[in-house]
Amino acid sequence: MTTLRPDLKFLFAHPAHLIAFGFGTGLAPRAPGTVGTLLGLPLFWLVVAVAPDLPNRIVLLIAAFLVRIWACGRTGRALGVADHGGMVWDEIAAFALVLLFTPAGWLWIGLAFALFRLFDILKPWPIRLADRRLKGGFGVMFDDLLAALYAIAAIKGLQWLV
Repeated sequence: MTTLRPDLKFLFAHPAHLIAFGFGTGLAPRAPGTVGTLLGLPLFWLVVAVAPDLPNRIVLLIAAFLVRIWACGRTGRALGVADHGGMVWDEIAAFALVLLFTPAGWLWIGLAFALFRLFDILKPWPIRLADRRLKGGFGVMFDDLLAALYAIAAIKGLQWLV
């Protein structure tokens, strides 16, 4: 199956497609990465509810990243496009990671969201380099992981200033 315009039929054709497309958020007609990123908040809440401490929460998010590598690799092959814009699980898992290091409160969550999207969209060095050179499920995931690390660093810097 090769299509560049995934739809609900494609989404439900395989569990990997459903995961890769963020349970449908990646089908948003505009800014699917931004829409998908919003799903990182419920994922974060789920991780916090299930895992008692930071190390276990990080393990769960690593598992989410590994699932993403599989799901997006398979979905990308099915689409014939390694990094289709609708595959948003990388944004979801990466934003949940950012939230692990974000202070409580809606203002901080909003700032974390804005910073993550900024770094994911602008792709400062070395994010752009990783985005261009690394391919497959891992490559698609890695640039979002770097954007998450940039956002975490910015939040920690702002926290230090406040």
